[in-house]
Amino acid sequence: MSIPEVGSGTLYIDGKWRHAASGQTFAVTNPATSQVLAQISAAGTGDVREAVNAADSAFAAWSARTAYERSGYLYDAYRLMLERADELAWLMTTEQGKPLRTARIEVQYAADFLMWFAEEAKRVYGSTIPSSRADQRFLVMHQAVGVVGAVTPWNYPISMLTRKIAPALAAGCTVVLKPAEQTPLCAVEVFRILHEVGVPAGVVNLVTAAQPELVGDEFLSNPIVRKLTFTGSTEVGKRLAQGAAASIKRVSLELGGHAPFIVFPDADPAHAARGASLVKFLNTGQACISPNRIFVHRSIAEPFLSVLADRVGRLKAGNGLEEGVTTGPLIDDGALAKMDEHVSDAVGRGATLVCGGQRLTGEAYDAGTFFAPTVLTDVTPEMVIYREETFGPIAAVIVFDDEDEVVRMANDTDYGLAAYVYTKDISRAIRVSEALRFAIVGVNDINPTSAAAPFGGMKESGLGREGGQEGITEYLETKLVGISV
Repeated sequence: MSIPEVGSGTLYIDGKWRHAASGQTFAVTNPATSQVLAQISAAGTGDVREAVNAADSAFAAWSARTAYERSGYLYDAYRLMLERADELAWLMTTEQGKPLRTARIEVQYAADFLMWFAEEAKRVYGSTIPSSRADQRFLVMHQAVGVVGAVTPWNYPISMLTRKIAPALAAGCTVVLKPAEQTPLCAVEVFRILHEVGVPAGVVNLVTAAQPELVGDEFLSNPIVRKLTFTGSTEVGKRLAQGAAASIKRVSLELGGHAPFIVFPDADPAHAARGASLVKFLNTGQACISPNRIFVHRSIAEPFLSVLADRVGRLKAGNGLEEGVTTGPLIDDGALAKMDEHVSDAVGRGATLVCGGQRLTGEAYDAGTFFAPTVLTDVTPEMVIYREETFGPIAAVIVFDDEDEVVRMANDTDYGLAAYVYTKDISRAIRVSEALRFAIVGVNDINPTSAAAPFGGMKESGLGREGGQEGITEYLETKLVGISV
């Protein structure tokens, strides 16, 4: 396998591949090796505007197609993505760093969104409402919002594309998408699939850019763009929401998380520790649903920590293409610096370093951005890691004594995306799930996500939902028609 050819440019506008008008490019590197993989077209404001205009020109015809026609394109893309699953997974590992096995799972997850929304396209129902007047009828219908500006992250560089593109196309919208500057090659390959299955020119457009704010500013200021969907940091999400308010654009935001992982005294500590290690170090901790604060009841803290430390100590960091590697590199040097900050601050304020805690060095690591899988105990609210999303391979463990206390601690955050509860008591599971101010709760379950289920956050973790039946409604306007008969 090899890096895909990008000689014809990586902007996909109005059904054609092209270079940026300026001719400028930027480098994409492998975080495991620092190898430059390709030079990517760097879109300017004019390029983004052309893409928006192309989407606008294509909107009337695309939204007028039947739901069955739009569905057919998504089904075809689903099948082609699965045919190319191995190639896509290899590219993802090379460009983003996650282990190859994990990348394969993501490609399947990405394809699932194409299939799910191929089906949901045909489930956009209207309704009739009785009127108090005998000579009047009310009809309610749902129609496509219009042109969508989409911005996707680097940590899940294929599934986050289809999670936005699929419902938008199913609803009848047209799209201009900007992928993360760290992982544009994955986006290029997804758009090649959409091109090959015959999605009409202008319906989907790709703008790769080295300056994300340039694209965001055009999305916000251009009146043609009627909806903005963004996955990324809360800080950037707030700025986009403020900008969108000026012209009342529809906004969907999937932002940061600060997930609590609560282990109650009746839970099996070894089982809970295995679950914590799997979800905490998924994608090297670079997942918005990754647990940031692991709360363990004092009575089982010792056996829990024993199993957790053992499992973390056996994790193998390295290039995701190598056999047996279970954690890859961090995305860049800035992420490494954040890990150092969180560990040094915690240890300086009294936390105990159980294992890890430093950048990995040596022949296998020096060229990349690797940080040792880490466990900290005796973590307290005064520490940075207790308040900030780490987004890396550091498990912070806090001991608690009673249910009310741990619910208060878990809710003591501005974030509200995911939370996890381990207990054998069904009453407690229901009671605590209802009390937690988080939009997703996994009860003895570390993977409470699916294309068929709504995904999104409360509070500063976001607005709106992706996936499930709710995912397509984010791209629909509700229209009332009153008829006098």
